[in-house]
Amino acid sequence: MPLSNSQRRYLRGLAHDLKPVILAGAKGVTDALIQEFSLALDHHELVKVRIPAEDRSDFAAQATRLAEATGAETVQTIGRTAVFFRRNTEKPAIALPR
Repeated sequence: MPLSNSQRRYLRGLAHDLKPVILAGAKGVTDALIQEFSLALDHHELVKVRIPAEDRSDFAAQATRLAEATGAETVQTIGRTAVFFRRNTEKPAIALPR
């Protein structure tokens, strides 16, 4: 489900004070990292990820790979940090505005 602009704005506000839950290593985005990221999304719904990439295109490729592999929506990217959202269908923790 694509997020509306008001929903993205709301989620950016919630993510402002979050610390990165997932820190990608020198190997970048691996299958193990994707599994941990998926578990973090199930638990938190809104997750901040730090990806140490060489340049912007590498960062964008790794962030896109994370989003596509887990079915998450990219809320925001700043520098080498990205914020992702995926609703937990069983127990939603974040109520999104319409």
